[in-house]
Amino acid sequence: MTLVSQWREIEQTLPDNWGDARLLVTIRNEDDCDRAAALLGPANPGRSGKLIRFFAARRGAGVGPDAVRRLLRRLDSERIGGTLELVGTGEAEPAPEIARSTLAAEWDAAVATLPEDWSDLYAEVELRSSDHLEPGAILLSPLNPARYGGKPGFRFRIARRFGYGASAAMARRCLERLDVAGIPGELHLLRVLSDSKPVATQGPVWYVGGRTV
Repeated sequence: MTLVSQWREIEQTLPDNWGDARLLVTIRNEDDCDRAAALLGPANPGRSGKLIRFFAARRGAGVGPDAVRRLLRRLDSERIGGTLELVGTGEAEPAPEIARSTLAAEWDAAVATLPEDWSDLYAEVELRSSDHLEPGAILLSPLNPARYGGKPGFRFRIARRFGYGASAAMARRCLERLDVAGIPGELHLLRVLSDSKPVATQGPVWYVGGRTV
């Protein structure tokens, strides 16, 4: 059996949460040992006679599973025979939880970057799951939300002082409602106008994808 095939069998026995694997290769022919150690060089192996030890790791120190496969394939291609053994494994450390900002906080941060005279916004809330579309539409209803494209989410307009669109305060309140309901998402400000002055109109008109918004 080739060394690559032996590695595939070992991979199938590893626990789901494995983080590192300590491997031992016993080279069949002593004359091949120097060459085998050289071919396994990127894994920083340790050698004692016919025995060559090295580590595989999913992340951090050690070569990854795919790299192990490539290195062992080098030995197979040069017909260096041997036996691959799993000496031991270590568990992977749990990935740290990433604190996610609330939608209301995203709104505050986004508005803080706008010019002082901003007057109109075209914004989007992209939800992380289509399961939240119906409750999200209800909670955002004061903003007159509209679907656009295939991704789960809604777009809406904000008028800061007058004109067409919900107020900035209402936008923040609706985003807070999503936060309270545990509906995660991301806020994007798509278009911004400053110091617009509608005259006998409801405000500026944007054309997006061939239609007015």
